[in-house]
Amino acid sequence: MIAGPTACGKTEAALRVAEAVPAEIVSADSMQIYEYMDIGTAKPTPQQRAQVPMHLVDFADPRQPYTVADFQRQAREAIVDIHGRARLPVLCGGTGLYLRAVLQHLDFPSDAGPQQEQIRARLHAEAEANGSTALHRRLAELDPAAARKIEPNDTRRIVRALEVIEATGELFSVQQRIDETPAVDYNSICFVLTRPRSQLYAAIERRVDEMLQMGWLAEVEALRQRGCSRPAQAMQAIGYRHLLAHLEGEVGYKETVRLIKRDTRRFAKRQLTWFRSDARANSATDEAAESTVPPCRSALSEAEGQSGNDLAPRRSGFQPDAIAFEWLEWAAPHEFEHCVERIIQAAKRLYRP
Repeated sequence: MIAGPTACGKTEAALRVAEAVPAEIVSADSMQIYEYMDIGTAKPTPQQRAQVPMHLVDFADPRQPYTVADFQRQAREAIVDIHGRARLPVLCGGTGLYLRAVLQHLDFPSDAGPQQEQIRARLHAEAEANGSTALHRRLAELDPAAARKIEPNDTRRIVRALEVIEATGELFSVQQRIDETPAVDYNSICFVLTRPRSQLYAAIERRVDEMLQMGWLAEVEALRQRGCSRPAQAMQAIGYRHLLAHLEGEVGYKETVRLIKRDTRRFAKRQLTWFRSDARANSATDEAAESTVPPCRSALSEAEGQSGNDLAPRRSGFQPDAIAFEWLEWAAPHEFEHCVERIIQAAKRLYRP
């Protein structure tokens, strides 16, 4: 698995790994799943997707909802398929919940059908009329644990939590949990690829400028013409919601660009915080991690001596502490090459034709 914040080189690293060993990439990016959203999601190009098979990229309708449970099922199906063809699955992305859903067993609330759809529509209408912060306050009263994990402006997740509570009568935070007995265990080596904070932020700002030059605003306008409105899950993505507000005359262009850069930097920081706080990572404190890479065990040493069938799913004996993230930080191009080579070495140890 190759994880990390936005603009850290994950896709390039995964492509290099897939060239070095017979491998296929399973994307774990919650926005690259959508069709017609190419520029603002930094989706792999058609040339890259022709170079290496990539799963769960560019297939979902941006007007329709897509859940973590959907991803969990499809990602695991892809992994089984790839492994069955004697190739190595490379899970790559920055959506922490997606990564956890694959590597651990997440229990998700089931959909209650038409009744829940009606509740969802009503809650979205309330969000449109009163703002997402009002719904977030309601969630904080009903389920403080769930509210603490959801940003006040994340309308989609707030609505999802409230609809589940209303439809089932149970707390959302209790229903969405990690089972202590995971159903699937893969012999995984997990890397977090990152960069020094100042370099990461500079790369983010350059990328935003490049995306806008490539026609990101026109891409959002085209989505709007296709019927993608603000309540759509896809339009909650950073940049897309900002540009949609600009197109609707609410925010000037210069301020929109500033907000996109600011919120993308904040998102990258949250991504790193998530990986540091994940129970499966050997991490330093947040204060130490501001300037250093968290210490970790060598994932390569854990991969040595594994049998040829270790990539197949196992259903017992799962020990979460046996798998740790190995943090790889790079600043200069030659350091990136070193990080990639380290990942390739691990992939070669895992791959057994």
